[in-house]
Amino acid sequence: MMFTVWAPTADRVRVRVDGVDHEMTTAEGGWWRTEVTGSDYAFLLGDDERPLPDPRSLRQPHGVHEASRVYDHSEFTWTDHAWTGRQLPGAVIYELHLGTFTGDGTFDAAIERLGHLVDLGVTHVELLPVNSFDGVAGWGYDGVLWGAVHEPYGGPDGLKRFVDACHARGLAVVLDVVYNHLGPSGAYLDRFGPYFAGRTDWGAGLNLDGVGSDEVRRYVLDNALGWLRDFHVDGLRLDAVHALVDKRATHLLEELAVEVEALSTTLGRPLPLIAESDLNDPKLVTSRDGGGYGLDAQWSDDLHHALHVRLTGETTGYYPDFAAPDALAKTLREVFFHAGTWSSFRERTHGRPVDTRVLPGHRFLAYLQDHDQIGNRAAGDRLSATVPAGLLACGAAVVFCSPYTPMLFMGEEWAASTPWQFFASFPDPEMAEAVRTGRRREFSRHGWVAEDVPDPMDPATVARSRLDWSEPGRDGHREMLALYQMLIRLRRDRPELADPRLAGLVVETAPDGSWLVLHRGALRLACNFAPDPATVPLSGTPGAILASWGEPRFAGSSALLPGHSFVLTAPAQEL
Repeated sequence: MMFTVWAPTADRVRVRVDGVDHEMTTAEGGWWRTEVTGSDYAFLLGDDERPLPDPRSLRQPHGVHEASRVYDHSEFTWTDHAWTGRQLPGAVIYELHLGTFTGDGTFDAAIERLGHLVDLGVTHVELLPVNSFDGVAGWGYDGVLWGAVHEPYGGPDGLKRFVDACHARGLAVVLDVVYNHLGPSGAYLDRFGPYFAGRTDWGAGLNLDGVGSDEVRRYVLDNALGWLRDFHVDGLRLDAVHALVDKRATHLLEELAVEVEALSTTLGRPLPLIAESDLNDPKLVTSRDGGGYGLDAQWSDDLHHALHVRLTGETTGYYPDFAAPDALAKTLREVFFHAGTWSSFRERTHGRPVDTRVLPGHRFLAYLQDHDQIGNRAAGDRLSATVPAGLLACGAAVVFCSPYTPMLFMGEEWAASTPWQFFASFPDPEMAEAVRTGRRREFSRHGWVAEDVPDPMDPATVARSRLDWSEPGRDGHREMLALYQMLIRLRRDRPELADPRLAGLVVETAPDGSWLVLHRGALRLACNFAPDPATVPLSGTPGAILASWGEPRFAGSSALLPGHSFVLTAPAQEL
């Protein structure tokens, strides 16, 4: 087979195939190549005798520091030939971490739980990164070989079996990918060429606009297209795109959107690109003919923050601004709370307004919890650890009745008692200690006692973070699961609830934010966030109850709700 590698500054390149070294010859554009028969291979640059894995490796059976292995996509037998994908409008996304979703932490074990997701009613499964990283356990955001599937999860065939099984059950798969940085261990790309430029908060950043950056950009684009084409993945979640430094006239995100759109046309199925961004900039999801990048959706942290403050009362860190009584109503109507307005956390103005006349709500993801907002708390505690069930129900009702694309984090649907903590497993003792002490130092600045911060390198931290699959059948958890199933079913059955139109969206709220009424066509969602009963006004005469948490009573045009409850009503004549 032909072995190739891009190493534009090297004066000599060899490939070690099954233990035997072979000289490679130069080709156009800094590429080297040679034709050799074999399986396990690594590259030697110049006269250095240390073999390095292939930057474009498709399999790393022995970890990120060892030889790569040849992998042939054509050898896998797919059964999803009739699969035509799922549109993002109307979707319900379920975010999961493969390593802690089940006790075994493998693709095959996760396949056994897909029936739960089908019964729940979700449409898309979003996998946290599954590319190769150093160690056995980790979140996946420290990946260094982006095209190789983490071997402890089941490797490339394991991912394909998982995607194939999802498609057989009507579930689309979105894969989380990280193009803004590389992890701290096993990142050898800079040995081969000018891949790196600057640093992010998490590691080395990519050279997207400097000398030699054409091939670096191609490296990213080919990786993205490979997941969608060769692994049959249905979409990508792009991690922290605000950390991509690209000053070219055509931004990498726009270039990616163009190429993925072309691939989508070829494959005949939708391939949405969903960005995570801290910029509060609608340009990401604005069409290219409207001057945007043309991505399909982006996360909306502001709605999460407003809900979090309303449910928990926490006002530290980046939460103080969201304690405003109208914060939740504003984010429901306008997407961003910070939209060219002052951010006390950043000590500057932040964001840009969303033109709700032209941008639909399905382009923004709404969530009560996600992996970051749980895992980046010192103890990795979920809302269910401190928030009463009634308030959790109110928060879920707001998310699923909103005009946005709802997303939930694994276990949220049954108010899981297991935390989801930060963990890693770097084999290098010095790096492991640096991560351990750095994590504790970070949280000590926020008032946490260092000893109370879980050791991220302790296998017990991973064990604590695994879902307990006996919980969905237990009291308290069973009722929450039934509520989530009902809300998702109602969103599917009642078009008003999935209506993405933002212009003219009506949200009423109490002066102190203690209650909220969300108008969805003829439906009304009334939420009482206050601990004591309060009268929540509903315009028009309330009719039949579609869903409720608590025991609402009606008086005239008002609903009397006990504290921490919600009611979703429709005019009687509609039912």
